[in-house]
Amino acid sequence: MPALVLQLKMKNALILVAVGEALTGFALLFVPSFVSRLLFADELTGAGIVFGRITGIALIALGVACWPGPPVAGMLVYSAVVALYLAYAGFAGGLTGILLWPAAALHLVLTALLAWSLTRNSATDVS
Repeated sequence: MPALVLQLKMKNALILVAVGEALTGFALLFVPSFVSRLLFADELTGAGIVFGRITGIALIALGVACWPGPPVAGMLVYSAVVALYLAYAGFAGGLTGILLWPAAALHLVLTALLAWSLTRNSATDVS
């Protein structure tokens, strides 16, 4: 019985962590300078805003990975959203360093592979 109680407590703790990380991630994604001001008493500018938002995406993905379900879903969320955000930063923000487009393409390929893996594993779990 104590092992079951410990397992339930761990599951509840992971859900709490998932919610906390995801909320922090959404704050960094949508208002990165505000979060920076609260944490470090300083604003983010330029590429710092982009890094803050990518960090937010990573925290949202960590929240997804901690949520009950397949942890690979967290990496899938991260890769897909980062690919989209890097492409957006390149097109709309004019931030185009030499590795921006290769990084966006790599995350797009990783997204496809992770989605394939997740759907393949889901299909084998059902049968």
